[in-house]
Amino acid sequence: MRRPRVRSLRGASLLRLRVALLLIAMVVSVFAARLFQLQGVDAQAYVAKARAEGVVTAPLPADRGEITDRNGEPLAESVDGLMLVADPTLTSKHAAALAEIVARRLDVDYFDTLTRLRKPDTHFQYVARRVPAAKARGVVAAAQARGFEGLDTRRDPVRDYPAHDVAANLVGFMNAEGDPGEGAELMFDHLLSGKDGSTTYEVGGGNRIPLGDNSVVQPQRGHDLHLTIDRDVQWYAQRVVRSAVQTSGSSSGAAVVMDSRTGQLLALADYPTFDANDPTGSPERDLGSRALRDVYEPGSVEKVLTMSSLLDAGKVTPQTRVTVPPELRRGDRVIHDWFPHGKLHLTLTGVIAKSSNIGTVLAATQFQHVELWRYLRKFGLGQRTGIGVHGESPGMLADWHNWSQINQDTIAFGQGLSVNAVQMTAAVNAIANRGVYVSPSLVKGEARTSTGELVGSDTATQHRVVSQRAARLTAQMMESVPNPETGTAPKAAIEGYRVAGKTGTAQRVGKRCGCYDGTFTVSFAGFAPADDPRFTVYVVAQDPKNGGGGGSIGGPVFHKIMSYLLQKYAVPPTGTKAPTPKIEW
Repeated sequence: MRRPRVRSLRGASLLRLRVALLLIAMVVSVFAARLFQLQGVDAQAYVAKARAEGVVTAPLPADRGEITDRNGEPLAESVDGLMLVADPTLTSKHAAALAEIVARRLDVDYFDTLTRLRKPDTHFQYVARRVPAAKARGVVAAAQARGFEGLDTRRDPVRDYPAHDVAANLVGFMNAEGDPGEGAELMFDHLLSGKDGSTTYEVGGGNRIPLGDNSVVQPQRGHDLHLTIDRDVQWYAQRVVRSAVQTSGSSSGAAVVMDSRTGQLLALADYPTFDANDPTGSPERDLGSRALRDVYEPGSVEKVLTMSSLLDAGKVTPQTRVTVPPELRRGDRVIHDWFPHGKLHLTLTGVIAKSSNIGTVLAATQFQHVELWRYLRKFGLGQRTGIGVHGESPGMLADWHNWSQINQDTIAFGQGLSVNAVQMTAAVNAIANRGVYVSPSLVKGEARTSTGELVGSDTATQHRVVSQRAARLTAQMMESVPNPETGTAPKAAIEGYRVAGKTGTAQRVGKRCGCYDGTFTVSFAGFAPADDPRFTVYVVAQDPKNGGGGGSIGGPVFHKIMSYLLQKYAVPPTGTKAPTPKIEW
């Protein structure tokens, strides 16, 4: 009777087992289907999501190219610095305290920093760029000392100007945002800047995953830019100009040094100027080059352009006689000389030596308006030199069709037209260079500006303005100016050397009234050795308060800079004797 019961129990157990196995199979099939979906259909989406949440792309900043002087001495270079970066997934919790540390130590905006430290959905965020290494590491150490995580540093080159204010007006600067401001930094930014690279890597738990995906795009360093400037000459010229401006009480001053044969600028000194490492410490008006931006009436330095043109046209000789009255009435105007005198009997050499406005006007009456205008255009007036500096002014030389007789008269002795200092240097240099104008250059070799112009010493152009004979005779006339016995600038003379020069004093136009306001521009231009010129130097000072003129202010500056040049470049005296000038008849 028991055997059937055993058989019944065994059957029930088998049924339960089959049901359990069926349920297990169903569950497994569900998991298998989901696994298949994860591995197949949704796999890429999950991987993309995981990477989006744990992948960081960080920049690798490129080194900016150097700006050097003609001898390779650095005027601007990139040195080691750091950027301060944050992982907001770690810094957001203590963002307020961290922002206070960063803002206090790096002098950055607190609220901007706070926003960066709290930026959502990212593991990488800039906090500060181009920070000196010691300061950046100090911020990280201060944060870690308080138990805060998430701040770190990365390499980030810092722009440095080792010579500080030397050639700052030409080199320019980089602002706090890393953008170029003024000078070569701005005009040749595309050449200097290079191309940043990047690194991409995976993170987890705020840390880089050692075996995670990693890719690097290397940065490309910027190209170097070589200027024609001689850093030593630039330094010396700036110090001499600064002293002259401060001593005379002038509002500003400039000196331009040019290689007479090539047109290359060896120095372009402005004062006031600024320290390129701290541009915000100076007024905005001091951040550019006044020698290229500021325009003014050149005064009597222009007389040598008029005289050389008359000589070239065959209308006069250095010994042409001129009777100079005490004053000259021209229509409703009266022209005076800078010094009171009775009737004078001067040669044209004497007109240059004494800097007579009236004598110059009388000689220039032999020109038609168009003749003088064409010569002055060939000397480069009324047009930009195109040396590659942002904001260069073209000056002003009105079209001859609009001239009246009084316009020609005043232009002949340097009023009624305007120039910048480099323009005027290049014009006078044409006389030094045997009558050939050579375009000035600031870049050694060649380079293309941000506006697409190709500039540099390799692209310099030349054209004849006056004959070699006219240039030689004009230079001899100019030797009477630094002559202690005959001229207006004996302080420009250099012992043992023949020096050609010309003083200038011009009325200034006031910005408010648009009329002559009683202030003056004083200047001196010259070259040496006079009979075999090597350098041309032009000095200008605006609104001196000590009553000085081109001879007493500009002459000594010329003397110092030219003496330094002749010694530095070992230029020997020619050993010839200057002709004895005949001033009167």
